[in-house]
Amino acid sequence: MATAMVIGTQWGDEGKGKIVDYLAQKADVVIRSQGGNNAGHTVVVDDKSFALRLLPSGILFSDKTCIIGSGVVVNPKVLLEEIEGMTSKGVQISKLEISTRAHVIMPYHIRIDEEDEKLKGDAKIGTTKNGIGPCYADKVNRVGIRIGDLMDRDVFAKKLRVNIDLKNRLFEKYYGCEGFDYDEVLKEYLGYADQIRQYVKDTNYSANLYVSEGKKVLFEGAQAAMLDLDHGTYPFVTSSNPTAGGACTGSGVGPRRMENIVGVAKAYTTRVGAGPFPAEQLNEVGEYLRNTGHEFGTVTGRPRRCGWLDTAVVKYAAMLNSLDYLAITRLDILDDLDTIKICTGYKYQGQILKEYPASLDVLENVEPIYEEMPGWKADISKCKSYDELPEAARHYVERISELTGVPLGIVSVGPNRSQTIILKKIF
Repeated sequence: MATAMVIGTQWGDEGKGKIVDYLAQKADVVIRSQGGNNAGHTVVVDDKSFALRLLPSGILFSDKTCIIGSGVVVNPKVLLEEIEGMTSKGVQISKLEISTRAHVIMPYHIRIDEEDEKLKGDAKIGTTKNGIGPCYADKVNRVGIRIGDLMDRDVFAKKLRVNIDLKNRLFEKYYGCEGFDYDEVLKEYLGYADQIRQYVKDTNYSANLYVSEGKKVLFEGAQAAMLDLDHGTYPFVTSSNPTAGGACTGSGVGPRRMENIVGVAKAYTTRVGAGPFPAEQLNEVGEYLRNTGHEFGTVTGRPRRCGWLDTAVVKYAAMLNSLDYLAITRLDILDDLDTIKICTGYKYQGQILKEYPASLDVLENVEPIYEEMPGWKADISKCKSYDELPEAARHYVERISELTGVPLGIVSVGPNRSQTIILKKIF
């Protein structure tokens, strides 16, 4: 058995796509287990950039099986656009599998997302308005439509009728806007069904079969631990569980089959949308990180909030996910800084907190505790081995490992595959 898992340890945008892409070189199967097309990530290969939203990062390798698991919510229109975009760049989409159990994002989900954000006003949480939350809500309410339903015209037509009638009454009475025409939606989605049918199968069985056969299976997490619905900074979270436990649930593969859990941590911290961010830097440091790191959302284009690395966050994520190794990314973005700070913990009302606070009222009023380290003032983007890194850079990542209690596994010094230093062989 050879499995590995890549999990984000912050609020997303850690560079998971690059790490998955690198590990996928030696993997046989890559599985995406949760989230939807709100989870954009960018992979750079030979200076060519690929923006992925639903497709697993392994899709760039024609010989890899790529699975969109049962925990993912799928917008078929976006998926087909992404497939078309990949094929236009010469990427072969031949070994894609889409779970029959994955839920389908419908146009009314997107409308609900948009209208809810309007109504919330200042209380909005910063959704990407892609219908992710409403689709997961229908799933929990047991009225959702799954990919398997979409494959059966009669079943889909019946379930769509019920949902359209319910949602149109909601639009009229609650939102004061027009609903959707049943026949138009039916025709549109049956068209999508015909185009994706070749990829659809019960991936719960195929995923477990691949593991049993001894194939190298890589589990790709979307978003990150601090956006987890149960364990993140609720309510400023996503609608799924982007943790190691969520990968088990969303792929149908049990926890005893999971090995080599890699937590990806950016060398600084970013966050998109509202929510507490103790290490945020609303100053020239934050501007430097945003501009140097080109910190703008892959899906939304929104500028990301930036701050120093918060190891209280990464340590909490390490506990939630039973991390085996850390992958430190974007270390090169810090090249020009004279000094670098690490947030090592928080004080609240004069007391040092021993646990990551569940209360947002507490988290919004903590005082971050910083440790200052010297910068390395050198271009590390061409370093091919760990020993080639400047001493100050090595001390920085080693201090991260010490503070979080997780061994170093990978250090990334640039966006390309070749700019990856491996300290621990995963596959």
